[in-house]
Amino acid sequence: MNEDVWPAVSEIADRVRSGSVSASSLVRKANDRIAALDDRFNAMCTVTPGLAEAQAAHIDDRVGRGDVVGPLAGVPYAVKDLINTEGVRTTSGSVAYRDFVPDEDDIVVERCRAAGAVSIGKTNASEFGYSATGQNPLFPTTRNPWNTALTPGGSSAGTAAAVAGELVPFALGSDGGGSIRIPAAFCGLVGFKASMGRVPVYPGCRDERFPGASGWESVEHIGPLCRTVADVVTVMKVLAGPDPRDRHSIPTSDVEWEPAVGETVRGLRVALSLDFGYLAVDPEIRTIVGRAVETLRSTLGCEVTTADPGWPEPGTEFAALIMSETDLTGMRAMVDEVGDQMSPHLVELVTTDWTAEDFTHANMWRKAVVNRMARFMADHDVLITPTTSVAAFPVGVQGPTVIDGRSVTDTAWQGFTFPANLSGQPAISVPAGLTSTGLPVGMQIIGRHLDDATVLRLASAWESTAGFPEWKPSGATHGEPCP
Repeated sequence: MNEDVWPAVSEIADRVRSGSVSASSLVRKANDRIAALDDRFNAMCTVTPGLAEAQAAHIDDRVGRGDVVGPLAGVPYAVKDLINTEGVRTTSGSVAYRDFVPDEDDIVVERCRAAGAVSIGKTNASEFGYSATGQNPLFPTTRNPWNTALTPGGSSAGTAAAVAGELVPFALGSDGGGSIRIPAAFCGLVGFKASMGRVPVYPGCRDERFPGASGWESVEHIGPLCRTVADVVTVMKVLAGPDPRDRHSIPTSDVEWEPAVGETVRGLRVALSLDFGYLAVDPEIRTIVGRAVETLRSTLGCEVTTADPGWPEPGTEFAALIMSETDLTGMRAMVDEVGDQMSPHLVELVTTDWTAEDFTHANMWRKAVVNRMARFMADHDVLITPTTSVAAFPVGVQGPTVIDGRSVTDTAWQGFTFPANLSGQPAISVPAGLTSTGLPVGMQIIGRHLDDATVLRLASAWESTAGFPEWKPSGATHGEPCP
């Protein structure tokens, strides 16, 4: 096994607080890795070395004075380009926002800074998040560190590539239909979407002044992509908690984040669905996830039942739902102005002749999914599925059109993730194994309403059994380990 470039997030912060390593040296390490590797990955779209160095120097000064510094002291991280950063360009992957510089941070950025983390820049993303691949018209296409001919998934494409490529120890992504979990699956990472409102979101998806950036409100989540479940827990303790600027935000008093790692899962009631009863799934994905769940049963003592939740097979309802939450007037004006420089699939969505019936039908379908899920979860502690129907595929396409011999739409491979956005339930993607060609496969664990702790507890138990932090792309291991 190659030695990790970055140790655990909590260990990095401990070293900075103790004075055994400086925040400034960590920033130099991150910037050196970006300079050496990112021309292959295109993970970063805006790098801010000067700002990062100034923040790191401030942390070092505080440590030198004996001040108390936060739980992420000196840890370099990166921020998805759909998440606002005060004074730093935030394009949302669109030419319409090519030069946009926010005048305020998103809440999660505020909290990371207060905890002592140091942002080294912004990560590439699909245009306004409307794609599960790493393409936008503004920046070079992000590529998967496991194989740079392949997509890292999206829309948090650069976020995943930055962590899988070990440019940074962790990074922030957003997830409106799977955009944290999908790239986590394709890049061999842990990606966590907490319960709706657990991590407050503002101004992203809530600021009515910015068409495109103001969509997805009832399904959007922000969360971390990390190499381990323990790192996710460390970051979540900083991100979680209510804020009055997000009307959906909820307390965290019912979640004990730390004990989530290392507790027993014996007797946990696990439902396994390998296709929801209707999805086309690559046979190798089925085998790998099925084998992982068998280990949960045989080694960890979980009670496993094969069952499908039973909601109606979706058609265009999810597309109609997210379009009903965007500023169609503003977006159509944007298409009129710069549509020839926008992502074609996004232009098609925006210019579709949506009807009121399309939107109300989508809302009724959502209610059906949420109600079926609630009844299903009354008999199960978690629902486990593949995270995606396929492993990573070549860049330049939205997805395969044939899976397991079935003709499908080029977005059908994403069908496992968005139900948890509709219901707001906590969901995580963890590595389940590697394909015969050496590509990572993700396993999704969906918890009961507001039961984030159980999701993390099971993910941690699987991580300890499987040893998946040892699985990493060879292209990410160049360079010396963190001091």
